[in-house]
Amino acid sequence: MAESDFADELAEMGRRAKAASRELYNMPGVQKNRCLEAIAAEITADQDNILAANEKDMEAARERGLNSAVLDRLSLTEKRLQKMTKGLRTLVGLQEPVGREDATWLRPNGLKIRRVRVPIGVIAIIYEARPNVTADAAGLCLKSGNAVFLRGGSESINSNKAIVDAMRRGGEKAGLPEGAVQLMPWTEREAVNELLQMDDKIDLVIPRGGEGLIRTVVQKSTIPVIKHYKGVCHVYVHEDADQDMALKIIENAKCQRPGVCNAAETVLIHSDIAETFAPRMAASLEEKGVRLKGDEAFCKMVPSAESASDEDWRTEFLDLILNVGVVDSAEQAIEHITEYGSEHSDSIVTSSKKAANYFTENLDSAAVYVNASTRFTDGGEFGMGAEIGVSTDHIHARGPMAIDELTIYKYVVNGQGQIRE
Repeated sequence: MAESDFADELAEMGRRAKAASRELYNMPGVQKNRCLEAIAAEITADQDNILAANEKDMEAARERGLNSAVLDRLSLTEKRLQKMTKGLRTLVGLQEPVGREDATWLRPNGLKIRRVRVPIGVIAIIYEARPNVTADAAGLCLKSGNAVFLRGGSESINSNKAIVDAMRRGGEKAGLPEGAVQLMPWTEREAVNELLQMDDKIDLVIPRGGEGLIRTVVQKSTIPVIKHYKGVCHVYVHEDADQDMALKIIENAKCQRPGVCNAAETVLIHSDIAETFAPRMAASLEEKGVRLKGDEAFCKMVPSAESASDEDWRTEFLDLILNVGVVDSAEQAIEHITEYGSEHSDSIVTSSKKAANYFTENLDSAAVYVNASTRFTDGGEFGMGAEIGVSTDHIHARGPMAIDELTIYKYVVNGQGQIRE
């Protein structure tokens, strides 16, 4: 398709989205909740069709030789669909964000000023091979009163079309405006380039995917972008750690779903316990298929480990590969994380309250854990319903982004005829 054809069709989609966003702006929370309930019910009713569409995507992905991490992100199962609809229904039970007053104050001249939450408007979500994002992102946008453009990866095109078709059918039954949820039907990159120039129709872009995708979006977009480049997450095993707990946390953080952004990529072990803990951890992880890379100290303790390069410490592997380093203090652990991490999610395992407080107070990551897996950095796990992404930006939206982060505010000022002298 010619780029001009993308432009014409996208412009029409943009007009529909803008019109829908105006309707959603003042839509009562109870009606938005009815739409979400109806969407969840339609996805459940259309489960067989959605799973069949996903199998087409899976077959094509296997034929292309995509790796296991991508296949895991792409795959939909009955259980994952149930989680998808549960996330939508969880949004129904959350407090209505639009119209909430963040603050109210009275000026000496009698002006009453209120800061009130309002929708952002039209949000574009650009993501890769994770069809569950389709429902999560759309649900969050609708709950917060925003219209949404969805552009998933080419690997998941059939799955995304089936999910969005179900969402439209369900939403229309409950009064959802036409154009509130739209999926870009093209897989060509030229269409995305055109989308990223539509600053007259789209108010915010949120990319979800690998570092390459996010950097491309940032470079090409004339629309504001909220991003996280990568999730290089750490677990630091302090000298006072419960070693059984530490092993359990590390195994979960690395092995449960290695292809997601909150999976651990590096473990740091205090030197006082490294000689006993490192070989034990290595034996357990290697049994689970984890390939270990390490610094000189770790490689001496675990001869099967490879030497980690400077680039390895900075890499989001998204696979069963783990860096391991030995440090002499919490200060040194924080220095390492600050140098090589991505300010996503980092954890300390310790029984020392002093060490835990030092770690949480001095490490500037979006989520900092004490005695827990980094895998909890997720909107659903944080009680936010679903999430639209995990922001590592230093702006108002940081960490898991849910309905509050998809609203902005306006000032409503009431007076009795005041004029400025």
